[in-house]
Amino acid sequence: MNKTEIFEIVNEKAKIWIEGNYDQETKDAVKSLLEKEDKTDLIDSFYKDLEFGTGGLRGKMGPGTNRMNIYTVGAATQGLANYINKVFAGQDNLSVCIGYDCRNNSKLYSDTVANIFSANGIKAYIFEDLRPTPEMSFAIRQLGCQSGVIITASHNPKEYNGYKAYWEDGSQLVVPHDKNVIAEVKAVKLEEIKFEGNPALIEVLGEDMDKLYLDTVKTLSLSPEAIKNQKDLKIVFTPLHGTTVKLVPASLKNYGFENVIHIPEQDVVDGNFPTVWSANPEEPEALKMAVDKAKEINADLVMACDPDGDRLGIAATNDKGEWEIVNGNQTALIFNYYLIRRRKELGLLTGNDYVVKTIVTTELFKDVAEQNGVQCFDAYTGFKWIADVIRKNPDKNYIGGGEESFGYMPGDFTRDKDAVSSCSIMAEIAAWAKEQGKNVFDILKDIYVEYGYSKEKMIYIVREGLEGAQEIEKLMYDYRYNRPKKINGSTLVLVKDYSTRIATNPVTGEETALDFETTADVLQFYLEDGTKISVRPSGTEPKIKYYFEVRENLASIEDFYATEDKANKKIQGIISSLELN
Repeated sequence: MNKTEIFEIVNEKAKIWIEGNYDQETKDAVKSLLEKEDKTDLIDSFYKDLEFGTGGLRGKMGPGTNRMNIYTVGAATQGLANYINKVFAGQDNLSVCIGYDCRNNSKLYSDTVANIFSANGIKAYIFEDLRPTPEMSFAIRQLGCQSGVIITASHNPKEYNGYKAYWEDGSQLVVPHDKNVIAEVKAVKLEEIKFEGNPALIEVLGEDMDKLYLDTVKTLSLSPEAIKNQKDLKIVFTPLHGTTVKLVPASLKNYGFENVIHIPEQDVVDGNFPTVWSANPEEPEALKMAVDKAKEINADLVMACDPDGDRLGIAATNDKGEWEIVNGNQTALIFNYYLIRRRKELGLLTGNDYVVKTIVTTELFKDVAEQNGVQCFDAYTGFKWIADVIRKNPDKNYIGGGEESFGYMPGDFTRDKDAVSSCSIMAEIAAWAKEQGKNVFDILKDIYVEYGYSKEKMIYIVREGLEGAQEIEKLMYDYRYNRPKKINGSTLVLVKDYSTRIATNPVTGEETALDFETTADVLQFYLEDGTKISVRPSGTEPKIKYYFEVRENLASIEDFYATEDKANKKIQGIISSLELN
């Protein structure tokens, strides 16, 4: 399709919005887009429909078919409501739970969602104010809801918002419900959306649910004596303007911690995230104010959550006394090591225990589990797949699940990554470590000496709009069909293509099936030197992501920095070899 054809389609779509049954403010905004000399925003707003994918909706806010607004949110909700009423036909008292984060328009969108569900005869439980995503997941299970929705764009830039749909077990939609809901949403016409709510079917949730959730989080504690001895542990915490502003401090207090230091400017709930370039704990810049405070007061631990309260970033001092950000793989590794070790020490391992990691997460996570007699499952990226593993293993004992992108779920009472629980357990780990004269960074080095050293790095390339999407598609095509024989001088010995669920040895041509029920647009290259490289387009952002993991031998803690330097140089060599500089 050439630019002239695209422009004709865009103009026709915009005309429908100006002449159709849309509110006047929306119509005026579309007219302004049409009148602008630069048509870039107009084209991006209408060149396609904002896709309700397997993760729901996510996009920039504004008028248009490719934007987050009450009409795209309305169509998504009407489609989900239609599907719920079909699947549970004949069942009384259908209900959903609705939560929202701090972003601009999140309250408007959540009220829109509640009104539409109630207008379709489905009771809508909605939180009185912003709440973390994991609490909404928890509430679905507690209230016996059939579904749920959280309005959030997680850690995306301030221009974005999103809509994530959940099923009755508290996890995001997976097969067959994801595809079925997508079909229902695509079939919805504007005039079919029931915007006028039924107040009798809307119930507000508040502190009672908070208490139930926090008391359940408390049951995860494995070292209460360490906390009692280290109750004055200096913990600097920031919610990055988001939903954990109250619940994480409340949970830490519930655990027994009495010295939580705040960053007042970042306790202000604000969808514009005024103190950070990106409200993403994966970005070191997001933790700068907290780390500066930690340096000032000689703190023991820094913790930061993303705006919707499902990701956790931490920092601690290394043995040089420098504050260092612990990456997502390392954080997941620390959780995994601690939970397994403490259960083993307390006699809580049953012989039927398991953990879960995503396919792009460090393989060292699996090594720690399996060397302690704990099974480790691999899952696709996204905690709905970790929840799917839990669903399929009801007779086994879940310990925890993690991913490299700063998410961890230490309990199965929620079915999404849970920063409230994770903050509580990470603070406990810091107290447990201090009892031994260590901190979390020291624990990480202990893991490397005992189980082997790995270094991970993730980079991404952003490509906005139609041309960007086409460029990302071409990159994936080239990696599949014009793949290199060597990367950074090391021979490619295994390729896993999850779009076909086939693993290929490029040297021998031998193929084996990958044990996954569904496909995913992910490629993995394994090199002769033990390196793992994963490539995938983001499902929620205009990005292509690259995950690198290199392995090295670490004979002693004294060799840590030399080994780290060697691994960093290897990763930079790989990046250069793939021409990603």
